[in-house]
Amino acid sequence: MTIPTTLTLRGSVFGALLVLGGLAAACGGNAGDDDDAGEQLSGTVLLDGSSTVFPIAEAMAEEFGIAHEGRVRAPVGSSGTGGGFKKFCAGETDISNASRPISEEEAELCRENGIDPLELPIAWDGLTVVRNPANDWATCMTVEELRRVWQPGSTITRWSEVRDGWPDTEIKLYGADTDSGTFDYFTEVIMGESGSSRDDYTASADDNVLVVGVAGDDASLGYFGFAYYLENTERLEAVEIDGGAGCVAPTRETIEDGSYTPLSRPMFIYAKAESMERPVVAEFLRFWMESSAALVPEVGYVPLSDAEYTENLATLETALAAGQTTETAE
Repeated sequence: MTIPTTLTLRGSVFGALLVLGGLAAACGGNAGDDDDAGEQLSGTVLLDGSSTVFPIAEAMAEEFGIAHEGRVRAPVGSSGTGGGFKKFCAGETDISNASRPISEEEAELCRENGIDPLELPIAWDGLTVVRNPANDWATCMTVEELRRVWQPGSTITRWSEVRDGWPDTEIKLYGADTDSGTFDYFTEVIMGESGSSRDDYTASADDNVLVVGVAGDDASLGYFGFAYYLENTERLEAVEIDGGAGCVAPTRETIEDGSYTPLSRPMFIYAKAESMERPVVAEFLRFWMESSAALVPEVGYVPLSDAEYTENLATLETALAAGQTTETAE
């Protein structure tokens, strides 16, 4: 899945990222097939996975390439969280973008194939329920109402069946497909069981299809990641969510402070230990952690705290040191 936007960084942020990129290049390793005669960092980092994480990954890849004057490439696929893990655990990618933690079944597949993943949380997202601007009644919905609409076998087809006083108009539903981490998270926190959902709705692996669907249907309801909503506020309205403490809209502030519940969620990347032995991958991961505080908000998400990114860097350096020790021992 892709988001139809090109990141434009503002002056001071762009300059800061270039400085960080320059520092990363200066720290680059001197060995490996990815390096240009051991002098300048070069090579390719392969990423795939969550469409929700895609805008962050795309921005990181773009700025990392600029910082290294085009000598490195980091193409980003968007097969969904589940699809990304399938490729990652088959050894096809270096980094897997995920809008949920890796499952035990996926981790077992990785282990069977000799893949050792390093988990790094990268940002917060607020999964956003959206309506068409013509819908002036469903401005706030309770978790229980969402559950009754989306639960397996639901017979609700009209808005009047959701709440007394709402119009007798057919509901058109749009949401993530079953290979998406967004689908897994929405069903887990709304239905109480991951994967539990009615299936008579327009499902897509492309969030932009969902945006177009909701924007084109007055009585529609859908859900996807916060950044896609922010990119389309002129076409869509967010539904406030009542998780038991009143109606709360998804904003960067409510996502960060946890009051937008239960639809706030962490996002992750998973790096392959073998890939991290290549300097281009190691430096890309360092660049990601060092640049996140500035770059994550630029693409519509909520960054972690500085302390959490520092902790991520420490975890990364420990993993890199362990890999170097193993390589030397071999």
